[in-house]
Amino acid sequence: MVQVLNQEINLSMLTDKQISLFIKREDQIHPFISGNKYRKLKYNVLEAQEKGATTLLTFGGAYSNHIAATAYAGKTAGLKTIGVIRGEELVDQWRQNPTLRMASEQGMEFKFITRIQYRDKTDNTFIEKLKEAVGPCYIIPEGGTNALAVKGCAEILTSSDKDFDVICSSAGTGGTLAGIIEASDPSQRILGFPALKGDFLKKDICKFVTKENWQLITDYHFGGYAKVSESLVNFINNFKDKTGVPLDPVYTGKLLYGIIDLVQRDYFSPGTKILAIHSGGLQGIQGMNLVLKKKNLPLLKV
Repeated sequence: MVQVLNQEINLSMLTDKQISLFIKREDQIHPFISGNKYRKLKYNVLEAQEKGATTLLTFGGAYSNHIAATAYAGKTAGLKTIGVIRGEELVDQWRQNPTLRMASEQGMEFKFITRIQYRDKTDNTFIEKLKEAVGPCYIIPEGGTNALAVKGCAEILTSSDKDFDVICSSAGTGGTLAGIIEASDPSQRILGFPALKGDFLKKDICKFVTKENWQLITDYHFGGYAKVSESLVNFINNFKDKTGVPLDPVYTGKLLYGIIDLVQRDYFSPGTKILAIHSGGLQGIQGMNLVLKKKNLPLLKV
């Protein structure tokens, strides 16, 4: 069982509001297979091996944490990996992309498809054509979310976390949040902070959970997935300076921004003890800085 530190966050504002905030440092599990990606891939890789698969195939965008983690996990397990990447324009440009270059160095092969084709990533006909093109493979969905991923993410919480009143997690495809919900005590409140616009995620999460002690906080997506503002960059940099905890701009940065903002607005009662899940994703900082540089925005501290 992986041991993860719950790090207390000491900020004067939290003291003034009588709120205790801890961060579960899932980002420290592994340099690249970290956080929720480690949890999601754990049982999927074991299942692939038990079925005798020699190849993992999965899906993602140009800066996908899941793509990077799958490449490392596959190499560690002795499995070939194939990444189906959104954006055919990357065919001649991927070597300038730090995430894809890193994945390639771990042996991952790429199949670049158009954004229109990518919409069919869960379509059975599309999947069968992929299998015909690449050969037998064990398929892991985009973001890694399936029943085995939820099982792995349920291991994020341990018996020592029972004394937290509120548990907060960012949400992409919903698998991490679903696992946390299922592992939580019914007396705890689980808050999910989606990185994407819209409330469609609730339906996806409901496929995997039986408990009702959760809700989505949809006000901190900053315009949608991978959208970042100057205020968010400044928050992430200031948070690292004050606490020593690095945050990624897609998920955990928005999560902590939201938590701190809610504390400032007295959303939580005095005496509340909060646990925020650090889901990793720090490998994406280098790629995001390339985007920020082009927009003449401040860069994230590495």
